[in-house]
Amino acid sequence: MADGPAFSGSPLDRVSHKRTDPAWLERQLADEKTRFLPVWRLEPMVKLPAAQALAWAKWVLFEDLDPPPEPVLLGVADGVAHFAVDVSALEKPEVELGVSDVACFAELRAIASSMPPGDAGIAAHARSLVDWQQRNRHCPACGGRTRQVFGGSQRNCIDCSAEHFPRTSPVVISAVVRGDRCLLGRSRGWPARMYSALAGYLEPGETIEEAVRREVVEESGIVVGDVRYLASQPWPFPSSLMIGCIAAAETESVVVDPVELEDARWFDRNVIRAALDGAAGELVVPPSFSIAHYLLRSWVDSP
Repeated sequence: MADGPAFSGSPLDRVSHKRTDPAWLERQLADEKTRFLPVWRLEPMVKLPAAQALAWAKWVLFEDLDPPPEPVLLGVADGVAHFAVDVSALEKPEVELGVSDVACFAELRAIASSMPPGDAGIAAHARSLVDWQQRNRHCPACGGRTRQVFGGSQRNCIDCSAEHFPRTSPVVISAVVRGDRCLLGRSRGWPARMYSALAGYLEPGETIEEAVRREVVEESGIVVGDVRYLASQPWPFPSSLMIGCIAAAETESVVVDPVELEDARWFDRNVIRAALDGAAGELVVPPSFSIAHYLLRSWVDSP
């Protein structure tokens, strides 16, 4: 088993005790050692030819852009500040930034499985934070314009002074098990034979356990008893927190809600193990960077 699901374990210290200091931020932005990650339409810049490791730049790369982009602080490592820079206004970013021979922009889902774990965690943070900045240019309270403060960890309304913070949507996802079988479901439009753990958003006033039980019975008709938390995963599409659990089923008869799922069925442990190992067969599981994959591997390898 890996140490944790993909997109976790960023090596950067978010320095929340320093990012509220404008003078400190100015010093970091002016420091020659500071590194900047270009993000274009939510795609991080990565090094060629492998397109796996993040491609960091110095501020000189952005000096000719008009209007100048506003960096958002990701954190500090070994005394060096790291920022993300949204360059989505560019039409041909590799050409306009002059990096075509050494870097490109890549869709995070496509490269997550092959990225170094620390880079994947940083890219997830950058993607979610840049997306939040893009979506919150105006105040939901009064409609006025907002401005970035504290290195991008907050936006304040210019008109009514309301303070706004990045939002994370909690999602419960569970491997529902009974003996040596696990319940998996599939949605319409998924690749052939692909099934995954059941998932859904946590609703107001719910505990994690209550949300798991509600989602499972709504989607499959299966009643769940004990729910055990296993791991969580930042999911930057655009900004969720996947809360992974192992749930004990108390019933076996599946009744699928056709609005939620195309199908749901029980799979034997050995079938799931083979699918996780990449064997061709009756089942295809989600990719290795997903927490569904992590949950299934954890259950398959458990005593």
